[in-house]
Amino acid sequence: MKIYLDGEFVDKDEAKISVFDHGLLYGDGIFEGIRVYGKCVYRLEEHLERLWYSAKDILLEIPMTPEEMAEAVCESCRQNEIEDGYIRLLVTRGKGDLGLSPNSCPRATVIIIADTIRLYPEEHYSEGLSIVTVPTRRSGPAALNPAIKSLNYLNNILAKMEAAQNGALEAIMLNDQGYVAECTGDNIFVAHKGVIYTPDVANGALRGITRGTVIELAEKAGLTVKECNMTRHEIWNADECFLTGTAAELIPVVKLDGRVIGTGKPGAITKQLHAAFHEEVSTRGVML
Repeated sequence: MKIYLDGEFVDKDEAKISVFDHGLLYGDGIFEGIRVYGKCVYRLEEHLERLWYSAKDILLEIPMTPEEMAEAVCESCRQNEIEDGYIRLLVTRGKGDLGLSPNSCPRATVIIIADTIRLYPEEHYSEGLSIVTVPTRRSGPAALNPAIKSLNYLNNILAKMEAAQNGALEAIMLNDQGYVAECTGDNIFVAHKGVIYTPDVANGALRGITRGTVIELAEKAGLTVKECNMTRHEIWNADECFLTGTAAELIPVVKLDGRVIGTGKPGAITKQLHAAFHEEVSTRGVML
């Protein structure tokens, strides 16, 4: 495997950064997860736009243009013969000293990994997930804005551990007001009486690329989508529930906190949107 590291492709075992890199020391950096379907880097432009937004938010200068980054992403796939896979793109603050200040870091570090990923066993896509709500709350905009895809994922990791302790593969995280924010790595949707609901991004939900895709596909199909405050009550009593994410794609949820959702099986709207999503993924993006 070849890893892109600051302008060069190096063997996986030789892809090394300094122990003084602030991405390692403090989680000071940003990332994107991007999918490749049939040699199509899905929504690459949107992912890079979000990366640059995150960089601006934390005053991080990316040492290349979006066009150069796009080519580096595509070349990473070519180098590793990735036709269907997953790309992890990272920009760290770079090498500095042991102080918190980013002023000691003269240049950001860029890393691109093109590989494969599978978050959930295949049977869960047909049968659905059983998930739980965990005590760890999602960081709010006043602490670390969830719109920033930062390298500091400890909040989500703690929630993921709590899910595992309860025998679940995924978990819902609430915000400080008790409203549903998102899952540890996915956005959440419910369908009730023909209308689709999802937490507002102001409540701690990431502006997910797949989330946006599903909203577009739903509206194109004539379905109503509402972004709103959502409690667990709305999920427990929904007709359907599903999660979206770059790695997870679109996966149904059939039980939350021991309460069966709907019929306990993936519903018609979930299946409809799942099919629509897979129809467009190999055509909307940058071809290798």
